[in-house]
Amino acid sequence: MARGDLSDEPRRTRWKGITAVVVVLVAGVTAGGVSVALAGRADKPQTPGPEKAPVATTKVAKTNLSDTRTLPGTLGFGLERPVRGAGSGLVTRLPKVGAAVVRGKPLYWVDDRPILVFYGDTPLFRKLDKVGVRGRDVTVVANNLKALGYSVGVASADRSKPGELFTASVKAALKQWQTAAGLAPTGTLDVGQVVVLPGPARVASVKAQLGDAVGEEVLTVTPKTKVVTVPVDAADVGTIRLGERVSVALPDARKIAGKVTAIGRTVQDAQDASGQTTAQMNITVTPLKSTDVKALDAAGVEVTFTGSVRRGVLAVPVGALLALREGGYALQLPDGKLVAVETGMFARGMVQVSGDGVTEGLVVVTSS
Repeated sequence: MARGDLSDEPRRTRWKGITAVVVVLVAGVTAGGVSVALAGRADKPQTPGPEKAPVATTKVAKTNLSDTRTLPGTLGFGLERPVRGAGSGLVTRLPKVGAAVVRGKPLYWVDDRPILVFYGDTPLFRKLDKVGVRGRDVTVVANNLKALGYSVGVASADRSKPGELFTASVKAALKQWQTAAGLAPTGTLDVGQVVVLPGPARVASVKAQLGDAVGEEVLTVTPKTKVVTVPVDAADVGTIRLGERVSVALPDARKIAGKVTAIGRTVQDAQDASGQTTAQMNITVTPLKSTDVKALDAAGVEVTFTGSVRRGVLAVPVGALLALREGGYALQLPDGKLVAVETGMFARGMVQVSGDGVTEGLVVVTSS
């Protein structure tokens, strides 16, 4: 065929250009406000679309972060402890509610004999009348006599059995104390003649009536110091430390300092505001100054726990944080560039960030 014949024109091969296009998908996560950046490809360049609406931005700020939380509590004297009588006889005299429970002093009277108070962790479970017996009940008697100013001699060195030895020195000291307390100086102590309590207390309620048999519940006591009881979700108790300092907001809007003095070990069921049953444990907070709550016997309060504080750190709203598909986090600049960051504390909707190029005042995209 002739070169000029159009029907014989060589076929032309057309190559399609392949252009890589980065597509950023922003998926807002309501729980943490964290977005995810993904990369993809397109076979053709995308044609220009309508002008995009301006994105929300924020600035990296230098601030203080703290993982604080405020929980409701109740100011009072803590849990009541029942006091039951022992031995025989009738109750002939009772204390008033609010009376102090003091070591070596009478708590109530049976057959017109005062029943006095010792501090300790073991009740008197037998009559102590013979020199040579040993036990933890003897230790309670000896420790209280020493605390009241009486000499009980040197404790026995034999520790093969628990408790101290009821020696002639302990018996002599017991007689001296009995004389001073208005009791018959027998040098012996029988079950029911003293009440053993953990420490200083106050009378919370009187259960018995005059003439009742002493073997029943006589009264209840509470710790002498006012405390705040705070119910906490059992899953969160581990974040609270014994000795932790807290702030207590009183009904008159005053804020006072307190300290965590006890963490409960008993789980109890409770209902939240929505009616759901939750497992809770009680945290005990003691005001640092008892005079701060002198005018209150009971009240509802708010307790603020501060777990830890980061001062002068760089932070952004959690909604500005991007979780990358390959792992790690980043911040997005208004021009679309990503800046890798390390995260620190999360608190009150903010997150601590650090990394190369992350400076105070840096403008970044945010979803909130």
